[in-house]
Amino acid sequence: MTLFMLNGLIMRKLCILLCTSVLLGLPYLVRAQFVTDYKRTADIYYSKQDYYTAAQYYSKALENKKDIAKNFFPYQIDETRHPSKSARMHEYEELVFRLAESYRQYNDFGSAEKWYAQAVSFNSPEFPLAKYWYGVCLRANGKFAEALTQFQQFKAAYATQDEYQAATDKEIANCQFAVSEMQKTMTPFTVVKLGGTFNEGGANYAPVWWTSQLSFTSSRSTAVAAPKTAGGKDPYINHLYTTPVSNGSTSGTAQRVDLPGQSMEEGVSALSQDGLTMYLTEWTAKDGKKQADLYKCTRNGTAWSEPAKLTGLDIPGYSTMQPAISTDGQTLLFASDRPGGSGKFDIWYATLDANGNPGTPVNMGPTVNTAGDEEAPYYDAGLHVLIFSTNGRVGLGNFDLFESTGDLANLSTPVNLGAPVNSPKDDMYFTSTTPGKKLFKEAYISSDRASSCCLELFKVTRRGKRIGGDVVDCDTHQPISGVKITLIDAKTNKPAGFANTDAGGGYGFELDDPGNYKIKAEKDNYFNKSFDVHSEDMVPTDTLNNPELCLKHYDIGEDHPIVLPNILYDFNKASLRPESKIVLDTLVALLDENPGLTIQMGSHTDGVGSVKYNLNLSELRAKSCVDYLISKGIDPARLKWKGFGKCCPIAPEKLPNGKDNPDGRQTNRRTEFAVLRKN
Repeated sequence: MTLFMLNGLIMRKLCILLCTSVLLGLPYLVRAQFVTDYKRTADIYYSKQDYYTAAQYYSKALENKKDIAKNFFPYQIDETRHPSKSARMHEYEELVFRLAESYRQYNDFGSAEKWYAQAVSFNSPEFPLAKYWYGVCLRANGKFAEALTQFQQFKAAYATQDEYQAATDKEIANCQFAVSEMQKTMTPFTVVKLGGTFNEGGANYAPVWWTSQLSFTSSRSTAVAAPKTAGGKDPYINHLYTTPVSNGSTSGTAQRVDLPGQSMEEGVSALSQDGLTMYLTEWTAKDGKKQADLYKCTRNGTAWSEPAKLTGLDIPGYSTMQPAISTDGQTLLFASDRPGGSGKFDIWYATLDANGNPGTPVNMGPTVNTAGDEEAPYYDAGLHVLIFSTNGRVGLGNFDLFESTGDLANLSTPVNLGAPVNSPKDDMYFTSTTPGKKLFKEAYISSDRASSCCLELFKVTRRGKRIGGDVVDCDTHQPISGVKITLIDAKTNKPAGFANTDAGGGYGFELDDPGNYKIKAEKDNYFNKSFDVHSEDMVPTDTLNNPELCLKHYDIGEDHPIVLPNILYDFNKASLRPESKIVLDTLVALLDENPGLTIQMGSHTDGVGSVKYNLNLSELRAKSCVDYLISKGIDPARLKWKGFGKCCPIAPEKLPNGKDNPDGRQTNRRTEFAVLRKN
């Protein structure tokens, strides 16, 4: 439901009692002469797009045709034998279809579904789209499997090459996507309709966070004795309201934002970072066509100046609406159907100068915009996240909320936020109370999921997930307390949280937003270690317990070496064998994890051969290890090497009976490293 649809829908529903008292400007007594011709009256309202009133009269007309329904429906009439009955049945069928159409056109999909169900049973060539619209109503009512059947049957039978062919393909994809969404057993989101004075009559939509207040647009009555003010002005027009919010709850009554010079409908605001400049949409209707433009006003104390149209953005005959200021205050985003876009309404943006005036508009491009409508943008410049609403992509309903990441000029392919953020109906407008931090810690959207006519305000929160585990000593397997654990956001490579292990070696993090993370563990005299975690993998559980993490202890000094097993050489050679390089790769990873360490590579030989020969061979072997580490990107300044020859055996090379001990000699032919310094 677009901004333009809201006011007309509300008026058709809220003013039904008055609408039925006046018809085409004729006095009530004159109208009373033909009011019993309900179908003719309904047709007149239908032609004027007053679908709510039309539905009332079509319903009355059907009440007078109960005999037809009773005697002939749902049986097929033999038109050759009962031509008069056939004509009466045709009239009945037309009334049913028009009633279904009327309910659908003002978004009462529940009532429309009932009558479309009858209309499709007629199998009448006069209503070729009945099955399509029946599917739309079923989908809007959350009956996705049934809707899918209707769309598939419609596609198989409908041969006309028009826009309904492509629309049917999209609706089929919508239903398939929705069915998969409904099969998910858990979701991190909670969506709750706001109480208090937020959703008080009419439409309430377009929430915007104003530091400690929630601003929104509402068409609630401004007259005590609605439906008309004394001067004849319609009281159900859109205005801006604010309500203080504390700890996620309203702390007062919604107050209208008083703007001088009010002559048009106004809504969908955006506020500058300093709170002194406001951008808003104002719209008028001329010759049956509505047009919206952006306006700007400034605040002095508590008073706002009269809104002035933003120059350079308005194009005669086209609409510019739904302003949003990026969270860094540098860019104005908006929706417009101006030339140069991808379809209907597109998202555009313009850089703001020092005075808050926009520069040349830039279309966000085909990655974001489609042949449908893209509306209601929100851009968090700190997190590089765009959230917007569109009916041009596969989703659960008509308008769904999508998320795209990156800079405005280079955004990723949008991703549907899924259920329950989105519903089978319209879901539009997004704002967060924690920009630059966690968007869904406390957010607000608009949706007509709980209404048959109008958008309402909802609060969205993302339930936190817990990532945790235990840290132990690699040698003793005892828990290590006091280990510093850092949670790093893989997207930004910046810390997202810190913790220290408890007495049992345990740690944990509460996550508001899912994503990819790295956990890094650090403690003095232990080698750092890190690993990747993916919180998206936590469904259906909300807790991810990582495998036990062990840290290797070390002491500083040449006399505290750590043996590297399986560093092998060919006889009488210093060159590394392939299997030795695999072991050294683990040392490369360790040095990357511990960038402050300086180490010494040491090599030992067995006792065969002269002291000089073995000392030289071990020196060459230790250097070959250092050369390999350097080839893998390790800074040479962090590396030293030393050959120990056969000086320091750690295993006997002779058996008790005096024979050779090959295993002992193999043990003595070892390569090791020692930590010399930690920066």
